[in-house]
Amino acid sequence: MNEHILSAMSEDAGKRIDSYLSEQIEGLTRSAAQNLLSDGAVVVKGKTLKKNYKLLGGEQITVTIPALRETELLPENIPLDIVYEDADIIVVNKPRGMVVHPAAGNWSGTLVNALMYHCGDSLSGINGEHRPGIVHRIDKDTSGLLVVAKNDAAHQGLAAQIASHSAFRGYEAIVVGSPRLDEGVVDKPIARHKTDRKKMAIIEGGREAVTHYQVIKRYHGYTHLSFQLETGRTHQIRVHMASLGHPIIGDPLYGLKKDRFSSIGGQCLHAARLTLRHPKTGELMEFCAPLPLYFTEILAKLERME
Repeated sequence: MNEHILSAMSEDAGKRIDSYLSEQIEGLTRSAAQNLLSDGAVVVKGKTLKKNYKLLGGEQITVTIPALRETELLPENIPLDIVYEDADIIVVNKPRGMVVHPAAGNWSGTLVNALMYHCGDSLSGINGEHRPGIVHRIDKDTSGLLVVAKNDAAHQGLAAQIASHSAFRGYEAIVVGSPRLDEGVVDKPIARHKTDRKKMAIIEGGREAVTHYQVIKRYHGYTHLSFQLETGRTHQIRVHMASLGHPIIGDPLYGLKKDRFSSIGGQCLHAARLTLRHPKTGELMEFCAPLPLYFTEILAKLERME
């Protein structure tokens, strides 16, 4: 069982409980929240809440999410864009819109489901049965490169490289506005947002987060940037660029609500480069994933705006 205890704020008064839960619990869809309510898994002061309950503000809400049964996590024949594979690792180019690992409300259609079909039992088990092989992750609507471990020794070797910042991860994005400098470093700590549990925020005392950025090309009102991560915090690039006043276009959490590209269906962010040492041989390996179609189409529009 996975238990969440939420404290509704005064500004939450009037919200439907299913909508509130989907906002507060990462990965929980509104329909999944409704199922939890129907199952009596959402409680305030010992009383279960109904789906049409509207918050008063100030409630302490206990949500019990049942553990995923092993039989529910199934291999699925989902095509993978495999950049490299051997007996120890597999590097994939994840498409935009694919969730990396199963979580509440997303038990199927994930990268893990696809990997289970492709690799069979050849995935590391260090992260548990729900995240086999997953060493690091990227957001659902971020496209690009991920390395996956096919055994525990490979997992430990890759995780050590990520922890020591010796694995290079390069991203590209299009942001709103034009940063003052052609290159710079954002060194601001990140933690879970204090009231909106779906978001991260710059918070003193949060975990260290360091992002290097460099201008690739400036356009009228927008800039194409490259990034190198020293750390790998949740939503790191998205939070850091928003903190500079240059959010990634299309970002539903940190971006502008009204912008020429606000309806593109997710942030324009791509994990374009990955450099690491093979966990068994020590060989230095470099991988690149070309910009996907959605990204190049936006660049073409920006060129026409010039």
